[in-house]
Amino acid sequence: MVYIVDDDASIRDSLALMLGLAGYATRLFADAENLLSAFDERWAGCIVADLRLPGLSGLELQARLRGRGADIPFIIITAHGDVPAARAAFRAQAVDFIEKPFEEAQLRAAIDAAFVLERQRSSTDDARQESARKLARLTAREREVLELAARGLHAKEIGRALGISARTVEVHKARIMDKLEVRNIGELVRFALAAEAGGQRDP
Repeated sequence: MVYIVDDDASIRDSLALMLGLAGYATRLFADAENLLSAFDERWAGCIVADLRLPGLSGLELQARLRGRGADIPFIIITAHGDVPAARAAFRAQAVDFIEKPFEEAQLRAAIDAAFVLERQRSSTDDARQESARKLARLTAREREVLELAARGLHAKEIGRALGISARTVEVHKARIMDKLEVRNIGELVRFALAAEAGGQRDP
C-alpha cells in the first residue's frame, strides 16, 4: 500500500490515479494528523508525504512515526525543496526527497526502492518473531545455561555457577539445542544474544 499525504486534493487524486494504473494500491490523507490517527503498526508499504502540510509537516510526521518505533519507509515530495529539509529527511532515513514537478518514473522508482526495504524489514521481523517463539520454549534453568554457554563457559564452569553437575548441564544443552533447532555453538550464541536484547527491551 502507498499512503499518500498531501493537502492538495487534485495532487492526491492524480497520484492515486497514476499509481493505481501502475498497479499500486493507495490510501489518501489530507494531512499528517489524519494519518497519525489512522496509523496501525501492521501497515506495510510506504508513505509519500508532502513536505509542507497544514499542521504537522511531512518531516514532523516522519519524526512522529519514528518516535512510535514505526519503520515504514518514507518518501518526501515538495515544491519547496531546500538542502536543510533534504538533509533532515535523509537523516530520518527517508528513501527519497523528490521535488515537484517530478516524472512518474522517478516516483515509481522511489516507491519500488521503498518496497524492497519493506520486504527486508518484514523478513527480519518474521525471523525475530520465530526466534522469540523458540526461546519461549526454554525453561528458566535452560535460559540460564544458554546465557552462560554463550559467554564461552564449559559444562563444568556452568555447573559450578548454577550448582548443578556437568552432566546435568550437558543434558540441558542438548535440550536447548533441540528446542531452538540449532546445530552448533554459533547458532546458540545468536539465540543468546537475541534473548539478551529481548530482556533489555522489557519494561
